[in-house]
Amino acid sequence: MRHDWIFAVLSDLHAYAESNDLQGLALKLEETLAMARWEVAPADGEDSPDPPHLSRPAH
Repeated sequence: MRHDWIFAVLSDLHAYAESNDLQGLALKLEETLAMARWEVAPADGEDSPDPPHLSRPAH
């Protein structure tokens, strides 16, 4: 997969957020990883996973 680097970066950021008690950021990074997997799969010739279910900000 030619986009492996983006998953590594996002995973590192997620680990940092979790280890530093940045819960909101960790959640958004989980969502970003899911979106990246969904968007990148077809570009790399893979079957696309189900679309991610993203949280909506509270108003």
